[in-house]
Amino acid sequence: MLYNLIAKLDKKLNFPVVKAHCDIPCKIYDPISAQIAALTMIRLVDLLNELKAKPSLTLDEQAQFLRLVNQKEQHGLKVKEEITIIWGDYIKTPQLTQYPELHDLVHGIMLASSQVKQYISREAALTLLQQVNRFAEIFWATKKVTTFTAVCPYPPAETLVYPKLQA
Repeated sequence: MLYNLIAKLDKKLNFPVVKAHCDIPCKIYDPISAQIAALTMIRLVDLLNELKAKPSLTLDEQAQFLRLVNQKEQHGLKVKEEITIIWGDYIKTPQLTQYPELHDLVHGIMLASSQVKQYISREAALTLLQQVNRFAEIFWATKKVTTFTAVCPYPPAETLVYPKLQA
Protein backbone atom coordinates (compact mmCIF):
# COMPACT_ATOMS: atom_id res chain seq x y z
CA MET A 1 0.00 0.00 0.00
CA LEU A 2 2.81 2.41 0.90
CA TYR A 3 4.58 1.49 -2.32
CA ASN A 4 1.49 2.39 -4.37
CA LEU A 5 1.22 5.75 -2.60
CA ILE A 6 4.88 6.55 -3.27
CA ALA A 7 4.53 5.44 -6.89
CA LYS A 8 1.56 7.81 -7.38
CA LEU A 9 3.48 10.66 -5.77
CA ASP A 10 6.46 9.91 -7.99
CA LYS A 11 4.29 10.20 -11.10
CA LYS A 12 3.11 13.65 -10.01
CA LEU A 13 6.32 15.01 -8.46
CA ASN A 14 8.87 13.12 -10.60
CA PHE A 15 11.36 12.27 -7.85
CA PRO A 16 15.02 12.29 -8.96
CA VAL A 17 16.63 8.88 -9.37
CA VAL A 18 19.27 8.10 -6.76
CA LYS A 19 22.32 6.09 -7.79
CA ALA A 20 25.19 4.73 -5.71
CA HIS A 21 28.81 4.67 -6.90
CA CYS A 22 29.15 0.97 -6.03
CA ASP A 23 26.92 -2.07 -5.73
CA ILE A 24 26.76 -2.20 -1.95
CA PRO A 25 29.08 -0.10 0.19
CA CYS A 26 29.68 -2.92 2.67
CA LYS A 27 33.51 -2.75 2.63
CA ILE A 28 33.66 -6.53 3.01
CA TYR A 29 36.28 -7.90 0.65
CA ASP A 30 38.23 -11.14 0.87
CA PRO A 31 40.13 -12.95 -1.89
CA ILE A 32 39.46 -16.39 -0.36
CA SER A 33 36.50 -16.99 -2.70
CA ALA A 34 38.79 -16.53 -5.71
CA GLN A 35 41.41 -18.76 -4.12
CA ILE A 36 38.90 -21.54 -3.47
CA ALA A 37 37.55 -21.21 -7.01
CA ALA A 38 41.10 -21.55 -8.36
CA LEU A 39 41.68 -24.60 -6.15
CA THR A 40 38.42 -26.07 -7.38
CA MET A 41 39.57 -25.62 -10.97
CA ILE A 42 42.73 -27.59 -10.19
CA ARG A 43 40.66 -30.36 -8.61
CA LEU A 44 38.33 -30.43 -11.60
CA VAL A 45 41.32 -30.63 -13.97
CA ASP A 46 42.63 -33.57 -11.94
CA LEU A 47 39.28 -35.35 -12.22
CA LEU A 48 39.05 -34.58 -15.93
CA ASN A 49 42.55 -35.96 -16.46
CA GLU A 50 41.54 -39.18 -14.70
CA LEU A 51 38.66 -39.58 -17.15
CA LYS A 52 40.85 -38.54 -20.08
CA ALA A 53 43.29 -41.35 -19.25
CA LYS A 54 40.63 -44.01 -19.84
CA PRO A 55 40.61 -45.63 -23.31
CA SER A 56 36.87 -45.01 -23.61
CA LEU A 57 34.12 -43.54 -21.51
CA THR A 58 30.75 -44.98 -20.63
CA LEU A 59 27.71 -42.79 -21.09
CA ASP A 60 27.73 -41.98 -17.36
CA GLU A 61 31.42 -41.07 -17.53
CA GLN A 62 30.75 -38.85 -20.54
CA ALA A 63 28.00 -37.11 -18.55
CA GLN A 64 30.41 -36.72 -15.63
CA PHE A 65 33.02 -35.27 -18.00
CA LEU A 66 30.53 -32.68 -19.21
CA ARG A 67 29.52 -31.76 -15.65
CA LEU A 68 33.17 -31.34 -14.65
CA VAL A 69 33.86 -29.10 -17.65
CA ASN A 70 30.77 -27.04 -16.83
CA GLN A 71 31.86 -26.62 -13.23
CA LYS A 72 35.37 -25.65 -14.35
CA GLU A 73 33.83 -22.93 -16.52
CA GLN A 74 31.70 -21.64 -13.65
CA HIS A 75 34.62 -21.53 -11.23
CA GLY A 76 36.75 -19.74 -13.84
CA LEU A 77 34.08 -17.06 -14.03
CA LYS A 78 33.97 -16.90 -10.23
CA VAL A 79 37.74 -16.26 -10.08
CA LYS A 80 37.33 -13.42 -12.56
CA GLU A 81 34.30 -11.97 -10.78
CA GLU A 82 35.81 -12.06 -7.29
CA ILE A 83 39.13 -10.53 -8.38
CA THR A 84 37.40 -7.89 -10.51
CA ILE A 85 35.17 -6.83 -7.62
CA ILE A 86 38.11 -6.33 -5.27
CA TRP A 87 40.20 -4.67 -7.97
CA GLY A 88 37.37 -2.34 -9.04
CA ASP A 89 35.76 -1.54 -5.69
CA TYR A 90 38.59 -1.77 -3.15
CA ILE A 91 41.86 -1.08 -4.98
CA LYS A 92 42.44 2.66 -5.27
CA THR A 93 45.39 4.97 -5.97
CA PRO A 94 47.17 4.34 -2.63
CA GLN A 95 47.21 0.57 -3.20
CA LEU A 96 48.27 0.99 -6.84
CA THR A 97 51.08 3.31 -5.81
CA GLN A 98 52.28 0.85 -3.19
CA TYR A 99 51.88 -2.18 -5.50
CA PRO A 100 52.27 -1.00 -9.12
CA GLU A 101 52.13 -4.62 -10.32
CA LEU A 102 48.40 -4.84 -9.49
CA HIS A 103 47.05 -3.90 -12.92
CA ASP A 104 49.28 -6.40 -14.70
CA LEU A 105 48.58 -9.04 -12.04
CA VAL A 106 44.80 -8.68 -12.38
CA HIS A 107 45.09 -8.77 -16.17
CA GLY A 108 47.24 -11.88 -15.86
CA ILE A 109 44.63 -13.53 -13.62
CA MET A 110 41.93 -12.81 -16.22
CA LEU A 111 44.08 -14.37 -18.96
CA ALA A 112 45.12 -17.34 -16.82
CA SER A 113 41.53 -18.04 -15.83
CA SER A 114 40.53 -18.05 -19.49
CA GLN A 115 43.36 -20.45 -20.30
CA VAL A 116 42.29 -22.87 -17.55
CA LYS A 117 38.74 -22.69 -18.87
CA GLN A 118 39.88 -23.38 -22.45
CA TYR A 119 42.15 -26.36 -21.73
CA ILE A 120 42.54 -29.27 -19.38
CA SER A 121 45.94 -28.22 -18.09
CA ARG A 122 47.07 -28.66 -14.49
CA GLU A 123 50.08 -26.44 -15.18
CA ALA A 124 47.81 -23.60 -16.31
CA ALA A 125 45.60 -24.09 -13.26
CA LEU A 126 48.62 -23.97 -10.93
CA THR A 127 49.78 -20.75 -12.61
CA LEU A 128 46.33 -19.26 -11.97
CA LEU A 129 46.50 -20.26 -8.30
CA GLN A 130 49.96 -18.67 -7.97
CA GLN A 131 48.64 -15.41 -9.37
CA VAL A 132 45.53 -15.43 -7.19
CA ASN A 133 47.70 -16.18 -4.15
CA ARG A 134 49.94 -13.21 -5.04
CA PHE A 135 46.83 -11.04 -5.29
CA ALA A 136 45.77 -12.28 -1.83
CA GLU A 137 49.21 -11.42 -0.41
CA ILE A 138 48.96 -7.89 -1.77
CA PHE A 139 45.36 -7.51 -0.65
CA TRP A 140 46.15 -8.46 2.94
CA ALA A 141 49.31 -6.32 2.94
CA THR A 142 47.20 -3.28 2.01
CA LYS A 143 45.16 -3.97 5.13
CA LYS A 144 48.35 -4.41 7.18
CA VAL A 145 47.51 -8.05 7.87
CA THR A 146 50.38 -10.51 7.74
CA THR A 147 49.93 -13.72 5.81
CA PHE A 148 51.21 -17.25 5.92
CA THR A 149 51.11 -20.13 3.47
CA ALA A 150 49.81 -23.59 4.15
CA VAL A 151 48.75 -26.59 2.13
CA CYS A 152 44.96 -26.79 2.08
CA PRO A 153 43.62 -29.87 3.93
CA TYR A 154 41.57 -31.18 1.00
CA PRO A 155 42.19 -32.15 -2.62
CA PRO A 156 44.05 -30.86 -4.55
CA ALA A 157 46.28 -30.21 -1.50
CA GLU A 158 47.92 -27.08 -2.93
CA THR A 159 49.40 -24.11 -1.10
CA LEU A 160 47.20 -21.14 -0.23
CA VAL A 161 47.94 -17.72 1.23
CA TYR A 162 45.95 -17.14 4.41
CA PRO A 163 45.62 -14.01 6.54
CA LYS A 164 47.08 -14.32 10.03
CA LEU A 165 44.13 -12.98 11.97
CA GLN A 166 44.49 -12.14 15.63
CA ALA A 167 41.74 -12.82 18.16
